Amino acid sequence: MPNAPAPHSVPTGEPSPLQTHSREELDALIQRVDGLSELELDGLPLGMIQLDAQGKILKFNRTEASLARIKAKEQIGKSFFNEVAPCTRVREFYGRFQEGVRAKSLYQTFGFIFRFAHGARHVAITLFYSDKTDSVWVLVSDQQVPGDAPSPKNRLA
Repeated sequence: MPNAPAPHSVPTGEPSPLQTHSREELDALIQRVDGLSELELDGLPLGMIQLDAQGKILKFNRTEASLARIKAKEQIGKSFFNEVAPCTRVREFYGRFQEGVRAKSLYQTFGFIFRFAHGARHVAITLFYSDKTDSVWVLVSDQQVPGDAPSPKNRLA
């Protein structure tokens, strides 16, 4: 891709803190995400997960795997909402996913808290429906969403 920015690389193999991304940068990434190779996805400074319409993981980049302390390749084919991140099976996350799949239209950013054994992780989630691949991309950034405090309560979708 001649016009694509060079992927972010982390020489130590450990993720660096995710950078703040403007809406314009996210828009540009979303426009080309379906065409990125596994290596390009792994080089991005934010978590990237591609889900099919049922929530099965199609792609899971190294950045998100490192931050979540799991192995990316072992997540492929698993149910994101049931097996990998059951804390996301709440209205604020899973409900938005389901509505976006039904409508075949989704582009929402919201705050969320992942609760791991190693501690809580406050993130900004962007859900994007790709009509090119009939899939949903989950973009995970360590930035807070202004005015969108993540709900500490988990309510089923």
